[in-house]
Amino acid sequence: MKKPAILLSTGLLLSTPLQALELPQGDKRNPGTSTFYLENDLFAETDQQYTNGIRFSWTSPDLTSYLNDESLPTWSRRYNRFITSPLGLFDDTPPKQSEIVRNLVITLGQQMFTPQDNTRTTVDPDDRPYAGWLYLGMGYHLRYKQRMDSAILNIGVIGPASMAKEAQDLIHDIRGIDKFEGWDNQLNNELGLQLVYERKYRTPSRPLKSGLEYDIIWHGGASLGNVATYLNTGAELRLGWFLPDDFGTSALRPGGDNSAPGSQDPRTQSATGYSSAQNFGLHGFIALDARWVLRDIFLDGNTFSNSHSVDKKNLVGDFSIGASMLVEDWKFSYARVFRSKEFDTQDGTHSFGSFSASYSF
Repeated sequence: MKKPAILLSTGLLLSTPLQALELPQGDKRNPGTSTFYLENDLFAETDQQYTNGIRFSWTSPDLTSYLNDESLPTWSRRYNRFITSPLGLFDDTPPKQSEIVRNLVITLGQQMFTPQDNTRTTVDPDDRPYAGWLYLGMGYHLRYKQRMDSAILNIGVIGPASMAKEAQDLIHDIRGIDKFEGWDNQLNNELGLQLVYERKYRTPSRPLKSGLEYDIIWHGGASLGNVATYLNTGAELRLGWFLPDDFGTSALRPGGDNSAPGSQDPRTQSATGYSSAQNFGLHGFIALDARWVLRDIFLDGNTFSNSHSVDKKNLVGDFSIGASMLVEDWKFSYARVFRSKEFDTQDGTHSFGSFSASYSF
């Protein structure tokens, strides 16, 4: 049993060009969304491996009317032009501007990883290193009908500067839990960079009996950087009543900020002429994500200095099962995640809980 680690540094990179941007007000048809994520293995009654993750994210309202606004970051305006050109990600005839929804995404998060033995003060060569990761991310979503493209850049720090030890110790003190004694062996301080791209495609929902409907959301993408380099693919099957017009259950993994509702979402129905009774939805889901991992700093160790490392598995998979509920402008989701072995000497698979709460405004 252990800790939702909540100690985060909120001053990172907040003086970006976004301060000069007069962001659009929420549009109920394509509103902004704030989301809180918590992943922790206390739900599985363990305290090891990927032991805690926390993230706050903000997804802007639709930025279509701001495409060439000079107060937008230069990279954003260039990306706008690229994405709508014949050679962009839409490699057929470019769609009409009014058919595209664009969102800016800002995230702040922390993750921590620990070995199994919390009393050992020396390095265990057969178990993973202690590691923490504190980061700020900036991303861009482009949505067109049943498809969404996400490009995300995470910048942060691995090592003692991530404050993972302090976060864990604080919560263990509050809960009266024994502390981990081996944090002096954690990875060294290193600047972490991660560039992520992911494409999702959602099949149209299909009706079943008793008002039930289902859909499938496919995804595929890649990560590049000293933090993680991999290819990934997977899918999510949803079954329930009044499925959300979004791209799946929010996940803390890079590329997982996908709960901002579209114009046909139950969270936006009151603004589009539907009965307020439809401002509620409930569904269950199962999801798969498979990754071919070329680099994982939390297993391979530091890039530019000597540190503890283990022999990682190149093929890693996650299986999730859970439920989501929509209430007015809120979406609540919980999933149990089962992860395959990540390194050769790992005792077995790992499991943790993943909770998210988002509010659209």
